This record gives sequence, C-alpha cells and structure tokens, in this order.
Amino acid sequence: MLDSLFEKFERIVVLDTETTGIDCKKDEIIAFGRDVFCHAELGFKEQRTSGKFVEEMEKPGGIESEMDVFIRLSEGRTLPSMITQLTGITPEMLTQQGVEKWEAAAQFAAAISHPNTLIVAYNAQFDLCFLYYFLARLELADALKGVKMLDAMTVYKDRRQYPHKLQSAIDAYGVTTQNTHRAVDDAKAALEVLDAMAREEDDLLRYVNLFGYNPKYGVSGPRISSITYLPQGRFTGEKLYHQKAPALL
Repeated sequence: MLDSLFEKFERIVVLDTETTGIDCKKDEIIAFGRDVFCHAELGFKEQRTSGKFVEEMEKPGGIESEMDVFIRLSEGRTLPSMITQLTGITPEMLTQQGVEKWEAAAQFAAAISHPNTLIVAYNAQFDLCFLYYFLARLELADALKGVKMLDAMTVYKDRRQYPHKLQSAIDAYGVTTQNTHRAVDDAKAALEVLDAMAREEDDLLRYVNLFGYNPKYGVSGPRISSITYLPQGRFTGEKLYHQKAPALL
C-alpha cells in the first residue's frame, strides 16, 4: 500500500548492489539490480486492487524498466572466492556476461534523471555509498543531486526486534520474493517488504532522507550530505522520526 509514496513521487527506483567487499572507496560493484516504477504510467491506485504489490507491479505496465547486469572488474582486480560462495557470481560470469562500468553507470544515471524520483534500498547506506563512488569515478555523481532516498532497513528496525537482515524482514512479513544475494531479486524483495510495512503502518514518508545507524559502531561509510542520521539502537517501539536531530557543530 504505497499510495503515499506515489502521491509524493512520480518515480520510485529500487536498487541493490553486489560488491567485491565492504569498502566503498576500494571495492567494486560487480552486479547491479534496479527496477523503476512510474506512477504516471502505472495507474497505481487502480492497479493495486488485490494480491501482493510486486505481483501487481510485474503485470503489463507495472515495471517501467528493469536493470539486471554484471559489471566487469577493473584490470588487475580479482573476485574474492567468498563473494562467489555468497552470491554464486563467478569470475567467468563477470568476464563473459558483464558490461563495462561506463555502460552500467550511464543506464543508472538516466534512470534517476527524473526530477521527482525516490531511491529505495534495504541498508541503503551501503548501496548508496558504493553507488556514489561508482558514479564519481565516471564523472556522473551529479545524477544523485536532489534525489530523495528511503532506507527500508531503517523502517524495519522501527517495527521489529533484532536481527534486521533482509531475510529477517522477508520472513517477518511472509513476502514471496526471496533474498538470493542476486541484485535484482534482492531489490524486488526489498520493495515487497516496504509494501508490507506500508500496509502495517503508512508512515513511510517520515523516513525519506532519514537513516538510522547502530550507535555502537556509528555510520558505516561516508555520510551523505542530504541525509539526516540518527542513532537507532534496540527496538523500543519509539519511532526514529520522533527523535530530535543533533545540532550541527
């Protein structure tokens, strides 16, 4: 029940990345999944009459565009074996099926070029930091300016006890798309979880550009200038957006 988001935004871009590691400044994106949902073309309120959101959106006219690509590694880089074990992505898949970085970057930059776009991800801080450096290396980072962002994991942390992995949210809400550690499947799963949370309590707009972080470890990766970061510890039932933002020094 994502009516409130589509009343505010004309386009929702749901993304997920698979990477060679966890350091967004040094590691690389190897797989990219992205779905674009457009309110104007969907007739969203009329189409979402029954069934699960992702099932409805996958009907003709539901997904405006989908991106599911492997990205070739830079020359001299190798794919860690632990990443292959986790994702099933092999060096051969990147070499034989992968696209060049500039091609993937250009496709994504075009997808978010619309002025009224919302980017959604689960653990968005991770994906967006990788995405920024990925685009910046190709002088395309300006595509992110002015784009609003929503972290589905921040919402989930306000709804349920630990653990807070994507699979935890999938199990909690009984969604049908599974967490496969493949980018496009995980993007769809994140959107279906978001829809389930909206049906539970439609306060998603309160989380736009608001990211929670574990106070024990701090913000993971560089801070995004447009995002308000607030400490989000153990589940208490209190909404993150009710916290007072810390004063800037």
